[in-house]
Amino acid sequence: MSQIAAIEIRRADPACPSVAPLIEGNQSHGAAETAAESDHTFGAAELSQKDVRFYAAYRTGASSQDTPLGCGAIKTLSEGSAEVKSVFVSQQARGQGIARHLMDHLAGAARAEGFTTLVLETGSPLCPGYDAARALYERLGYSYCAPFEGYKEDPLSVFMRLPLTPAT
Repeated sequence: MSQIAAIEIRRADPACPSVAPLIEGNQSHGAAETAAESDHTFGAAELSQKDVRFYAAYRTGASSQDTPLGCGAIKTLSEGSAEVKSVFVSQQARGQGIARHLMDHLAGAARAEGFTTLVLETGSPLCPGYDAARALYERLGYSYCAPFEGYKEDPLSVFMRLPLTPAT
C-alpha cells in the first residue's frame, strides 16, 4: 500500500464492481484512439491473471474513499522485467497528479518484488490521445526501446523501458 499526498494506492480486485468504470474507461480510450490490432488494453479478465498485480488509487479522508480514482497494474515478464498495464485515471480526477502517483507506486512495487526493469507499450504520436501519457513516462525517466515480449513493430505503438535501481 502506498500513500502520497492524500492518495492511497492499494491492491484491488479487477472483478470488483467499483473498479469496472476505470477498466471500461481505459478500454474505451484504447478503442477510440487506435486500431483494434494495435489496442493492447487489458480487461478485467486479463487483469485478474495470476501474473498481474492490479492497484487502484483512492482519496484518503474523503467520504468517497471507496470510489477509485485511477488504476494501474504490473505484469510479470521474463528476465527480471515487468510490464506496466492499464494505467488510467477517471475524467473527474485528472490533472491532480494521480497518474504520476500510480506510476511511482508501480515502480516501487516492481522494485520490491525484485524486478530490474519496467517496460510499457503506449500509443505513438499518431495517436494524440496518448500525448500526455508519453510525456509523463518521459518525465519519469522512461526511454524508448524496441518491442518486447509478444509485441511487434507497429506505427501506432511505442515501447518504453525504465531500469529499476535496487531499493535502499
